Amino acid sequence: MTSHSDAPLGVFDSGLGGLTVVRALRRRCPAEDIVYLGDTARVPYGTRSPETVVRYALGCARVLIGRGVKAIVVACNTVSAVAIDMLRVELDLPVLGVILPGARAGVAASRGATIGVLGTAGTIASGAYPRAVASLSTRTEVAGQAAPLLVSLAEEGWIEGEVPRLVARRYLEPLIGAGARSIVLGCTHFPLLRAAIEAETASLAGGPLPIVDSASATAEEVASFLAERGLATSRSTPGALSLLVTDLPKSFATVAARFLGEPVVADGAASSSTQVGAAVRSPTQVGGDAAGHSSNFSAQSVDVEQIDL
Repeated sequence: MTSHSDAPLGVFDSGLGGLTVVRALRRRCPAEDIVYLGDTARVPYGTRSPETVVRYALGCARVLIGRGVKAIVVACNTVSAVAIDMLRVELDLPVLGVILPGARAGVAASRGATIGVLGTAGTIASGAYPRAVASLSTRTEVAGQAAPLLVSLAEEGWIEGEVPRLVARRYLEPLIGAGARSIVLGCTHFPLLRAAIEAETASLAGGPLPIVDSASATAEEVASFLAERGLATSRSTPGALSLLVTDLPKSFATVAARFLGEPVVADGAASSSTQVGAAVRSPTQVGGDAAGHSSNFSAQSVDVEQIDL
């Protein structure tokens, strides 16, 4: 019989951007099984009302609970910003978000100076990062900037060249002007554009500043949480990854691979509740840069299943 600690982690996001969190988790906790749900039929959440986001988030969480997960990681800044408290009240298992880990890493990196946060309109409007930072440091200020075009660039794979750098500069200028001395990537899409963001931040600030990846910070906190609660898996072999989506677009394999940082091969479209074969690397062999460029790998089986919510 499988022990509770060997049950999978559940991770969900409004689309496939949360696979950057899965990527970080598979590096930090390579033996953990992960079930990921991307609500690709209703993406994006960042422009939805708080009430709608809460309803969508509860639906996603309940699907993962039905898959027997031991904890849920909300790999979505918008949901973490507006629905995390409701999820913790409604659900009878641990729920971890990406806001507090990102804020904690931002406070450590800024050393008391202003923190700049790039995020979706919903995340910035929620004030979640300023609240999280205030709970950690009463003397650290936060400057937020909604950066919707960065989301589109990441999804299109337009992560290099003059266009992403000019767009990044447009969003970073007010943050650097407000005195930000570190930049938190407050959206799961933004690690793909890290190179452009780092370059333009350094140009505007007259030198490099710390860039905080909330996905990596979340993976560190999840690993610590599982160890402290006795929930870390007892297995030593590489964990399995299952992907659930509410819509399977033609571009699924390309977009998923971009965010996951691993090749993903899906064979055609799927009808509801139909599984599709895919190939990814073993988490112990994950490599490549922040833009998702990968090195040689050994294929590992993963299920991609389209579901209805």
